[in-house]
Amino acid sequence: MARLWDMLDAARTAVEFTEGVGFQDFLQDRKTRNAVERNLEILGEAARCVSQQTRESLSDIPWRSMIGLRNILTHEYGEIRYEVLWAVVHDKLTPLIERLEEIGVNRPPTPEQQ
Repeated sequence: MARLWDMLDAARTAVEFTEGVGFQDFLQDRKTRNAVERNLEILGEAARCVSQQTRESLSDIPWRSMIGLRNILTHEYGEIRYEVLWAVVHDKLTPLIERLEEIGVNRPPTPEQQ
């Protein structure tokens, strides 16, 4: 459950960082771009660490896409297309957040759950 919480927290944070920001402002604000990139990396890394059994039981979550984006951000950072990141944040994260909340991931895990 801890990795699912990490995913939810990173997704919420990326969305929060872009609220009220237009795409052109996003492009010109290096801090916001870097913060969003970092949270998408965290999201993908957490997704990568979720067990195969959990991934299979939640097959409607786009695991491969999240992990693939993390790999691009981490290893091919010179190839980042910000219009793609923008689309991910604005089109893909809200449904992911809703799905994670729907399955009961809504607060940080306790130390025993980690």
